[in-house]
Amino acid sequence: MEMAKMEATKTGWERENRTHFDQIVANYDKARWDYPAALFADVMKYCETAGKKALEIGAGTGKATSPFLNAGYVVTAVEMGTNMAAFLADKFKGQATFNVITATFEDAVLTENNYDLIYAASAFHWVNAQVGCPKVFRLLKRGGVFALFRNNAVPDDTGELYAAIQAVYDTYYYSHYKPNRRPVNVSQMTYEDFLKPSEIYRGFRFESLEQYGFLDTTMKLYDATREYRADEYIALLDTYSDHRALPEDNRSALYAGVKEAIAKHGGKINLNFAFQLYMGRKPSTEY
Repeated sequence: MEMAKMEATKTGWERENRTHFDQIVANYDKARWDYPAALFADVMKYCETAGKKALEIGAGTGKATSPFLNAGYVVTAVEMGTNMAAFLADKFKGQATFNVITATFEDAVLTENNYDLIYAASAFHWVNAQVGCPKVFRLLKRGGVFALFRNNAVPDDTGELYAAIQAVYDTYYYSHYKPNRRPVNVSQMTYEDFLKPSEIYRGFRFESLEQYGFLDTTMKLYDATREYRADEYIALLDTYSDHRALPEDNRSALYAGVKEAIAKHGGKINLNFAFQLYMGRKPSTEY
């Protein structure tokens, strides 16, 4: 009975699903978004009084790695996926300022009081925050920065295409996941909404950086829009954990239905992105 109840409340974003992406490394790298240049510039500006020794948590295929390497940072990447880690090692081979550790962040053996910047791009929600946040605090030098960023996809919810796609989801997605667990409607959220503990928890799995001792916390949002052809959009959906966790029959039918809906409504879909940056600083002096 308890197992059935657990299955009924699954979302696809459970921590055991964090290995899904290691099966689709090349497609993941091709389909996933690039982060705005302004976001990296703001992280570096926030860190400008610190050094340039950085640790990246859950580096994936290095979408957020290159900007820091190009800016002169020495980057250690922690990546649990063996295929992802191999991809990173090959991508940045010859870069003396880069190395990768194949481990979960919780298990990685790292030196305390050693890093000027620790950051995670759309990855920290996979970490056990009760272990991860105190560990980040210990690893950072005094005055060091913890920077978290993620992306919120915001579909255009006003047209016929959106309605057609939702009908497909009702049949093949919400027949598997609990129907009342609809995604947050990001298009109707304000900046203040993103600051709410519940929203910080939704994105990062903890309610505030302050609760772990970080100071000078700040949050910024960045907007972007991208147009996708049907195949590109399906490839993007296939990098989402909840979609990959669907039973094979549901997933195949969902993708086929979404692809057909896009084909019937012009062959393309616009997707807005709300990139979110959340940062805090370890105190420069002891309490």
